[in-house]
Amino acid sequence: MKKLNIGHLSWVFAILCCCSCNDILTETNQNPNEVDPSVANPNMAMPTIMAPTATSYLDLNWGNLGGVIQHIQHDGWFGGVNHYEWGPENWQSYYDRLRNTSLLINSPSPFHRGVALTIRAFNFGLIADYWGDAPYTQALKATEGVWEPEFDTQETIYKGIIEELKEASALFATGDNSGYLTNYDTYFAGNTHKWHQFANSLLLRYYMRLSEKLPDFARQGVESVYATGVYIKDPADDAAINFVGSNASNGWPYIYHLTADGASSFRRKKPAQPFIDQLKATNDPRLEVWFAPVHVQWVADPTLPTEVDPYIRKNGVILDGVISLTDQQLAEEVAQGNKFTRHFNPALYAANHDGAILDTSLFVGVPVGIRQPDYHNGNPTPGQTVENQHVSQLSNAYRYANRPSLLRAKLIHAAEVAFILAEAAQRGWNVGANAESHYNNAIRLSLQTWEVSDKYDSFIQQPNVTYDGTLKQILTQKWVAAWACGSEAWMDFRRTGLPEFKPGPASPRPVLPVRFIYGDQEAAANRINTEAAIERLESTVHSPQKNSPWAKPWLLQGTGKPW
Repeated sequence: MKKLNIGHLSWVFAILCCCSCNDILTETNQNPNEVDPSVANPNMAMPTIMAPTATSYLDLNWGNLGGVIQHIQHDGWFGGVNHYEWGPENWQSYYDRLRNTSLLINSPSPFHRGVALTIRAFNFGLIADYWGDAPYTQALKATEGVWEPEFDTQETIYKGIIEELKEASALFATGDNSGYLTNYDTYFAGNTHKWHQFANSLLLRYYMRLSEKLPDFARQGVESVYATGVYIKDPADDAAINFVGSNASNGWPYIYHLTADGASSFRRKKPAQPFIDQLKATNDPRLEVWFAPVHVQWVADPTLPTEVDPYIRKNGVILDGVISLTDQQLAEEVAQGNKFTRHFNPALYAANHDGAILDTSLFVGVPVGIRQPDYHNGNPTPGQTVENQHVSQLSNAYRYANRPSLLRAKLIHAAEVAFILAEAAQRGWNVGANAESHYNNAIRLSLQTWEVSDKYDSFIQQPNVTYDGTLKQILTQKWVAAWACGSEAWMDFRRTGLPEFKPGPASPRPVLPVRFIYGDQEAAANRINTEAAIERLESTVHSPQKNSPWAKPWLLQGTGKPW
């Protein structure tokens, strides 16, 4: 691809205005809505590629993928998150970003070329991760007459992006960032060493992605990257962007105050009960960073003459006529030190609800895949108008438009890299320290990320946290540390079956999905090649048709994983 659409770059007008008057005929024959990369400033393309890559990755992790790996559940508009009701998923936005790399990848600057190769590899990697086979070697060549590109195999794409990342790594290793202008690099501000760490960390991710399918290839790759000593080791070097937060367009995407449906979106997201159970069982200090206590706690009261209190209690006193308050009212009251409760009689409640009881915990999640999540735990106000006061919400940190230490769109982070090395060591690969040392370091880095590093000494000694030598424990803690980066937990589950996620009762299948459905746009515009890719998928007992979330792409075929 040799052109960049003006719809993405307002600065193109300035470029056109600077063209020589001697080139009138050439200008007349140019498309006024496109800019020739040879005359454009590649710095200006960087934010248009980097920011959408990070925020779109966040959106998936915070939505359907956060649901599939049981970090979150929704109690409104919950089908895709809770029940995996996934329709055809188009990849146009990914290829739009990939087209925009052309201004960088053809730049004479080694720095800009390295950035382009890294972002290109990241986006193509996600396409292969989520869908399987896809256009790669023939992609982005419409100007060369390739309108219906063939789909490369998932194996070809993975091996291709690994080579691109190795090339990028070599470019960054030179330390040359000539041609870079300040304020255009939204990840690392032109720091070539941090870009080098990023590229090598992605290599670790994708080598480990191939660990079940191509173990010798994966081992050699991980060991070679580790030997360089160049990879992300500190949260300060995470590949991530912060949010300005001055308005809805540049703030945290789920802002409580700045968007029309912000309060509704905030209320809709609830912790999944398996995640809450894990955090509570290990006294995890990240629990209160991520989630808020219930605003109204149930209290078991065998002396209560009725099944439940008809109204809530404020500091023990019933508020006549008040079954609930708004989220904002409760948040403000609780901040002032007031405590809200509601009593129930366990015997009477169980008799009237088939033996069920209410959850009296201070932190309560929503069970995975239940049919009516907005009714959970005796909610007196089902629906979306008022929060479920008896279930935890996100912590107050997530009400804001920005908070650099916590509200970030991450592409890869230090804790993930350390967990990869822990898994490599557990597999017997040569990565210096033993598995326990890498595992402990990964947990330390995650606690540091979430500003609770002072709790490390006590947390690492908790039962089920102290290293026990198993891959299950490594991937369980990696799953916890993947909060807001859930895509990687899904990738780990697909290749290993760990953690041992189970779908809920309303799931259309008794197992979790493992891929996205090819989109309607590609099927319509590139039918023959799309159909050929679908035929290469492996149907399963859970997949009545191949283009389904329960069909297995190459990466999973023959592995027996995750189910």
